[in-house]
Amino acid sequence: MALLIKKEDESGLSSYYNNKTTIIQEARVFNESPISPRKCRALLTRVVYLLYVGETFGTQEATELFFGTTKLFQHKDSALRQMVYLAIKELATTAEDVIMVTSSIMKDMQPNSEVIYRSNAIRALCRIIDPSMAQGIERFFKAAIVDRNPSISSAALVSSYHLFPDAKDVVKRWSNEAQEAVSGKSAGSFFGGNSGGGYLGGWGSQAQAQSGYQAIPSTSYITQYHALGLLYLIRQQDRMAVTKMIQQLGGGKSGSGTTLKNPMALCMLIRYAAKVMEEDPNVQRQMLELLEGWLRHKSDMVNLEAARVICEMKNVSPAQLTRAIAVLQLFLSSPKSTLKFAATRTLASLALTHPASVASCNIELENLISDPNRSVATYAITTLLKTGNEASVDRLMKQITGFMSEISDEFKVIIVDAIRSLCLKFPAKHASMLGFLSGVLRDEGGYDFKRAVVEAIFDMIKFISDAKEQALSHLCEFIEDCEFTKLSVRILHLLGMEGPKSSQPAKYIRYIYNRVVLENATVRSAAVASLAKFGVDAQDSALQKRISVLLNRCLDDVDDEVRDRAAMYLKVVKEPELANVYVKEESIPSLAALESKLVVYVNEPEAAEQPFDFASIPRVSRAQAVSEAARPSTLDTMSAPTTKKSATPPPTAAETQSAYAQQLTEVPEFASFGPVLYSSSKPTPLTESETEYQVSCVKHFFKDHIVFQLNVSNTLADSVLEQVAVVMQPSTDSGLTEDFIIQLESLSPSSSGVIYVSFTRDRPEEYATASFQCVLKFVSKECDPSTGEPEEEGYPDEYELEELELAASDYIVPTYATFSSEWDRLRGGASATETFALSGMESLKAACDSIIEILNMEPLGGSEVPTSSSVHTLQLSGLLPVGGGRVLVRSRMTYSRGQGVTLELGVQPCGGGHWRLEAWRDPFPCSVDT
Repeated sequence: MALLIKKEDESGLSSYYNNKTTIIQEARVFNESPISPRKCRALLTRVVYLLYVGETFGTQEATELFFGTTKLFQHKDSALRQMVYLAIKELATTAEDVIMVTSSIMKDMQPNSEVIYRSNAIRALCRIIDPSMAQGIERFFKAAIVDRNPSISSAALVSSYHLFPDAKDVVKRWSNEAQEAVSGKSAGSFFGGNSGGGYLGGWGSQAQAQSGYQAIPSTSYITQYHALGLLYLIRQQDRMAVTKMIQQLGGGKSGSGTTLKNPMALCMLIRYAAKVMEEDPNVQRQMLELLEGWLRHKSDMVNLEAARVICEMKNVSPAQLTRAIAVLQLFLSSPKSTLKFAATRTLASLALTHPASVASCNIELENLISDPNRSVATYAITTLLKTGNEASVDRLMKQITGFMSEISDEFKVIIVDAIRSLCLKFPAKHASMLGFLSGVLRDEGGYDFKRAVVEAIFDMIKFISDAKEQALSHLCEFIEDCEFTKLSVRILHLLGMEGPKSSQPAKYIRYIYNRVVLENATVRSAAVASLAKFGVDAQDSALQKRISVLLNRCLDDVDDEVRDRAAMYLKVVKEPELANVYVKEESIPSLAALESKLVVYVNEPEAAEQPFDFASIPRVSRAQAVSEAARPSTLDTMSAPTTKKSATPPPTAAETQSAYAQQLTEVPEFASFGPVLYSSSKPTPLTESETEYQVSCVKHFFKDHIVFQLNVSNTLADSVLEQVAVVMQPSTDSGLTEDFIIQLESLSPSSSGVIYVSFTRDRPEEYATASFQCVLKFVSKECDPSTGEPEEEGYPDEYELEELELAASDYIVPTYATFSSEWDRLRGGASATETFALSGMESLKAACDSIIEILNMEPLGGSEVPTSSSVHTLQLSGLLPVGGGRVLVRSRMTYSRGQGVTLELGVQPCGGGHWRLEAWRDPFPCSVDT
């Protein structure tokens, strides 16, 4: 087929033959008398082909073709009639007035029609009818689902799938018929005659009489697969019903009692079991018994699916993995490449978390290294790298080198990432692995492959000190002939960070300056920045002078970015104070937060009257900035396909802030408040997740106001809520006065909405704290089940919500700072110190976690992890967007068994703002002021 299309393309016939205009013109063959079945079939084939390759017909064109096609309904040619149904089904989504052909389609569903037409007619009917007509064809569909002919039954089941989104209530009534189809019990044919047949259906009794054809009973049981899918679709919102269905169809512990004979149906049942286990861990034991029974099924497909689900279970123990790994181990010796590939990929994923359990398969995996299928060999050696011991590293490295040139970049990346983790596991073997990485770095390859190798070498430099000098030399050689600008820039940055700390920093200068001479402007700019770091950090004054000479030469560069950097860094090298700010500073502004604040500043006309407040931007360490920008390791993401949809990454805190700011600017009542200064990063739930009304709160802070955003969800499917509001009553002497409530006029079933409650801060210079009693008030109206419209009369109701706290930590944004220098600089200024006895804390680690959570501040210098079990100092930093300034906290604590943790909390504010330490006292659990 591909060859035929290629030949047509070469001769220029295909573009004419499959031209939409030509096809529409040739549609007159539908009106010829007598009709030519061959010409009509050919034209319909071209129409369907165009639709399948993405061509679109206009509404008028599709309507003309649709009704031209319907003229062929009366023709006796069976192949033409089947093609007519296929074309009708595809054109129905675009054409108009398609419902007019319903009666013609229904004629082919009558008992005196041939079986070969009936399944096609059912599939076309579900695309033609309006959802409101589903109830009128319910009797027919119920009978078709349990028909003895598998083609009719499957067509009815698949059509029910398509009808379900628009006619849920009607399709849900077909649950008993779907259950009967799953169990394999055949009913008498609704269509008359003995309509048995194979997977594609048989021929009707009339056709059998004419042709002498004898129908062969179906052996595929494909109807069970379709029926199980429909049954799950009907019951998916009822977890107990799904669990019961799995247990009934599972066949008990051995799996032999199951009524399912189709392997694909069993695989689908296994995936449903996996989803149930993920949602409800309490049924894991029962589901695991069923999965272990399916490991002994006669179908390889079922065995593999059951083994994969067991290997991907959460918190699975080595004992539970034993049988699944034994099955996968047998597949490793299978002559079928597909089984070997699936088994090795599952074991490669499992080896990330349970390398000891997978180690029992090492002998079989080593035999697969020489497998002619290089995909299998790649996964085998990747798994061995994760499960092997230190003694086997050199042997594996030699075997890998042999076939690296024979595999694609995708699999090369997988192997490089496996070596990346292996070198951290066995640092003593870094020499052989670094030699391998430097070798493949010189080979041909794409950007993703080269980036994986460079990042592996970066990790060796970071975590293995003995490998640093040699790894830097390999990277210097690589940038001499690197075709990827991004990699060159990253390597030059690393050389600027690590090169000055080496024993002979001068040897890297030549490689860096070569980039200034030979590369493009982007790389030249990075090389100038790298040279400047050597000059700033140089202990040798002679080296510093040489760096200045090289930077002076860069002043003549043709690119303005390179010239500007050279001029700035020349000044920085000569003045140490500037170097501390522009080169040696360990923190940088959060770029996402900076962008968000600048957008708000530019869009607010009143904001232009004041200079931009750069101090209000939270700062992050350089390591944090790099980790946020870095891609996830392939080693972390590589796994076998799962039943879950790939989750999109959650938005960052800055993206969330920007979204909230945009949302608030669209509310006219807040226009006079000025720009929003800060929004809480995580919504606070005010109800349980299982309740019928779900409410969460986000706090928005303005200069003189606090706005509470209440996200309300109505989970009821048969009730409309109107005049929805949340009444918030603050505690006495809170310093807050309610302004107004923006309520929801209507909240439809199974939908969400937003309510705003605004308060004025009576004393903006202070940080008000309060507790709020919250009540959800609304008018409830029932919906008519048939029309979905709410009743005219409703009744007022209210729903008690959980208490909401406005704490001091709500005013703080975690931010990075150089603690020791900042703390010393602020010494002697305003400060506060208090002591607390945290008798309920069982360890210093628990105390650190609790303090970080309560104060909502950034732990610095790794102090969040205590190095001693008895004495520790936790260092924290935060930014105050409301009121300005930063705050540093030093938490010195001791722990003794029986008395818990004794905490001395010291606070030093910086940059203004009135601060009261008493606001933090109450949140500490089990605290006593000493």
